[in-house]
Amino acid sequence: MLVRLCLGVLPFVGAALAQAAAQFTDPDNGITFWGITDAAHSVTYGYVFPPLATSGPNPDEYIATIVSPLANQWSGYALSGSMIDSLLIAAWPNNGKIVFTTRYATTNILPDVYNGPKITTLSTGTYVNSTHWKWVYRCQNCTSWTGGSIDVNSPAAVPAWSSSTIAVDNPADPGTTMVQHTDFGFYFFPFAEAHVTASVYNNWASGGTGGGTTAPPTSTTTTTATPTATATPVDYIVVGSGPGGIITADRLSQAGKSVLLLERGGPSTGQTGGTYQADWLKGTNLTKFDVPGLFESMFTDPKEFWWCKDINVFAGCLLGGGGSVNGALYWLPSDQDFSTASGWPQQWTNHQPYTAALKARLPPTDAPSTDGKRYLEEVSNVVAQLLIPQGYRNVTINNSPNDKDHIYGYSAYDFVKGKRGGPVATYLQTSLARKNFQLKLNTYVWNVIRNGSQITGVKTNDTGVQDGIYPLKPGGRVILSAGTYGSARILFRSGIGPTDMINLVKGDPVAGPLLPPQAQWINLPVGFNVSDNPSINLVFTHPSVNSYDNWADVFTPGPPAADAAQYLASQSGIMAQASPRLNFWQAMGSTDGVTRWLQGTARPGAASVTTKFPYNQTQIFTITAYLSTGIKSRGRIGINAALNAMPLVNPWLVDPGDKSALITGLKNIASGTALVPGMVMITPDNTTTIDAYVNAYDPSTMDSNHWVGSNIIGPAGKAVVDVNTKVYNTNNLFVVDASIVPTLPFGNPHGLIMSMAEQAAAKILALAT
Repeated sequence: MLVRLCLGVLPFVGAALAQAAAQFTDPDNGITFWGITDAAHSVTYGYVFPPLATSGPNPDEYIATIVSPLANQWSGYALSGSMIDSLLIAAWPNNGKIVFTTRYATTNILPDVYNGPKITTLSTGTYVNSTHWKWVYRCQNCTSWTGGSIDVNSPAAVPAWSSSTIAVDNPADPGTTMVQHTDFGFYFFPFAEAHVTASVYNNWASGGTGGGTTAPPTSTTTTTATPTATATPVDYIVVGSGPGGIITADRLSQAGKSVLLLERGGPSTGQTGGTYQADWLKGTNLTKFDVPGLFESMFTDPKEFWWCKDINVFAGCLLGGGGSVNGALYWLPSDQDFSTASGWPQQWTNHQPYTAALKARLPPTDAPSTDGKRYLEEVSNVVAQLLIPQGYRNVTINNSPNDKDHIYGYSAYDFVKGKRGGPVATYLQTSLARKNFQLKLNTYVWNVIRNGSQITGVKTNDTGVQDGIYPLKPGGRVILSAGTYGSARILFRSGIGPTDMINLVKGDPVAGPLLPPQAQWINLPVGFNVSDNPSINLVFTHPSVNSYDNWADVFTPGPPAADAAQYLASQSGIMAQASPRLNFWQAMGSTDGVTRWLQGTARPGAASVTTKFPYNQTQIFTITAYLSTGIKSRGRIGINAALNAMPLVNPWLVDPGDKSALITGLKNIASGTALVPGMVMITPDNTTTIDAYVNAYDPSTMDSNHWVGSNIIGPAGKAVVDVNTKVYNTNNLFVVDASIVPTLPFGNPHGLIMSMAEQAAAKILALAT
């Protein structure tokens, strides 16, 4: 389970990377800034602060720079990381000069001009030329404002940047009306480190030049595109560090191949260098991504830098991908999941050796607390009382993966020793120990570089290598593991896919020139055949249930003191498990005679409640019903003119048989309520029928984020990749992630994707080079 269901789809926003600020020196004036170059639009943002005060208030100013290609009509930022109640600064070129504006908004409307800051443009380094503009300036009275401030001593701030491809209405007027940004994103910024001495700062602030770094630079990022080196060719470039990418890269490097794993985001768990913590975790190396019980807070934390902002559904953009932000439900695949009836080629049906290899490296557990106990299990007990009279059996679910009809059991995960585990804690660690393996974070792959059918490397945002290109050795291969949306978009940007999508890339001023000649475009059904579990929530109350305050405070201010102390002491207790507590399956008949399977997931709390019943907030729990194997509905994903990835045709309940089966399953669940003393269904309540509830359900909240199929495996003419996961009409381009999966498995696809990666790596290694 990736989404916290009943939350709407993310607002339609653009590219963001979980980048981390690093030092760079402006070659035009010698000022050493801390900042980033955003990967999608090649805009550099940099800042440097005066020294921290030894007593009294800290300084209220900084020196900053924005460097942008002319293709961006305006660029801006909010150092506090939010549009609302933040100081917003934006700039654009006009008649050879820089025009800037300071704004403030209390709601999602055009921000008003805000007159508090004093901004002085520094002439040394500011320019507008034929391709770029650069603005260097001093911003006084800029660290606090009416309604907010930034902490210039913060070790882990998360500012936001914004950009637009739409020009302001009157470029000469700082107070002009303007359309909302077409793109924005977030990044880590250690404000506490971005300070220089008073003498150095004052020299720069008065227009002087010269050095003054606080520490040796940790990045080769500069405000120019001058390369520093030609990247070393490798046997394999794997794009994306989700479960598929990590497992594939590990098996390739284990075979002695030189492997470069590229991840567009930054670190996640403490083991990988992540630092984003709740206050109650201070003093440990545990981050938000380590603690299983913080799963629900992924969807309520305003920082949310871990979500891909250029995809308008939830997708993880950090080390581990979706595996670092999901609920980690882990079901070993069944034989049917890899059957020809499910769309897999015959050569894939013998999955057992690969599933066994996965299980050996990453055993599932339904008791993740290190003390072996289960906590907050009242929901399991209540739901079992509902299911048993309907003929359900209690099983250990992963002991019999083929048994998926009228069974229930404790939720199983791939947590390890009470912490988030998955491929990051297992496969990645063995890879990192090998000299033939490299991992590069904050490296956004725009497209593969190809000459007809031959791939020679990948084009990235990395300004530290020649032209941002990572090359292959002769006989080398590229493997896309960027997810159902990410891999599809890379293919579009590489001239592979439907013509309508590639033409959108062609029209982009940055991506268009990177396409191969139109005669080399490869027309494949990239983006078609996608499916995702339609899911609907039923909300209940029961006097024995502890809703755990609906998981509202687990990150900030933190869980109950005793639970926090128990977890910190031994990674045990409530916080050692994500919110799901029980799962069940039932084979469903339907009006068209096709069998579909219903998966149920029960958890304390609820994302939303709509009811006319009075109810006790502390007793609420949710059963989410997913329709899985057997569904016939399909949709299409693609990109828009800004190259942001999005659904083009929704895949939920398009087929009437799917809808009929899901309604029947929901009615079966609801019918058992009366058999459990004290159990009350409050959403829907007794004023709304199940049929009416489903008919009125917001399609955007049916999204389970279990997207599969955009680069489907199968025969030539009907699929994107062949039996070996090689993209048709290419020599050495492969896809290994959820996008090749032809149809949804019985349960959350996390386990199937990992088994698939084991098998795909073996098939790729077996190919002659």
